[in-house]
Amino acid sequence: MHAALYVSKTGLAAQDKQLTTISNNLANVGTIGFKRDRAIFEDLLYQVQRQPGAQTTQDTELPSGLQLGTGVRVVATQKQFTEGNLQITEQALDVAINGRGFFQILQPDGTIAYTRNGQFQVDGEGQLVNNEGLLLEPAIVIPEGTSQITISTDGVVSAYLQGEVQPQQLGDILLVDFVNPAGLQAIGSNLFLETVASGNPLQGAPGENGMGRLLQGTLEGSNVDIVEEMVNMITTQRAYELNSKVVSTADQMLQYVSQTL
Repeated sequence: MHAALYVSKTGLAAQDKQLTTISNNLANVGTIGFKRDRAIFEDLLYQVQRQPGAQTTQDTELPSGLQLGTGVRVVATQKQFTEGNLQITEQALDVAINGRGFFQILQPDGTIAYTRNGQFQVDGEGQLVNNEGLLLEPAIVIPEGTSQITISTDGVVSAYLQGEVQPQQLGDILLVDFVNPAGLQAIGSNLFLETVASGNPLQGAPGENGMGRLLQGTLEGSNVDIVEEMVNMITTQRAYELNSKVVSTADQMLQYVSQTL
C-alpha cells in the first residue's frame, strides 16, 4: 500500500485530538478557575534510506541523506496556568488568587486536591466547602450568628458576630504552589492532583514566598481566549482537510496503477 496513506492517517488522528482539545477549552470558557490545554505534536520515526554524512567516495560524503517521515502524533496536552480575568462578585465567600498558588481541598479518601476555583459555600455544620461539598483545608468553621465575614489579602478569615464589635478570627487560608504546575493531574471538578512531574506542594501564606494574594468578593475566570481558540480551530480544520486530500490523492494513484497495469 502507498506509504502516504499511513502518514496522512496519523495526521488525521492528531488533528482530531487537537480539535477535541480546542472543543474542551471552548466548552469551559465560563468555568471558574479553568486553565486551557494546548496539544503538543511530535513527529514519528524516520526511515533512513541514505544516512546523512555517509561516505560516497573516499573523499566525499552525503550532505543531507534520504530520510522519510512516518507521520505525527499528539504526545501531550499541557495546561496553561496563565491567570484568567478577575470577576467582581461582591460575595463574601468568593475568593480569587491574584498570582501563583492553589487552594487545598480535602477529598473523601483523605488526600488533598488543589484548585484555583475559590467559589466557596457553607455546609450544614458551618464549614467552608467547594461546590462539590468538599472541605477547604485547613478547615474554616463559620459560627452561628455571624453577620459578616472578612478575608484579608494574607488569608486571615474573621467573622463579625451579632452584638459584638470586635471580629473573631476563625483561621487562615493557606496556599500551595508547585515547581511545575503543568505536571499536575486534572481530575475534573476544577481539581488537580500532585504527581511526580509537578513536584511536591510548597505551602505558604498568601503574599509570602511568591504566593499570590487573596481577593475577597472576586473570582478568577477561565483563561480561554475565544478568538485564539477559533483561529486554532480553523487551522485544525484546514490541516484535517489537507490530510484528507492526501488520502484521496494516494487512492487515485493506486487506482491508476491497478487499472493501467
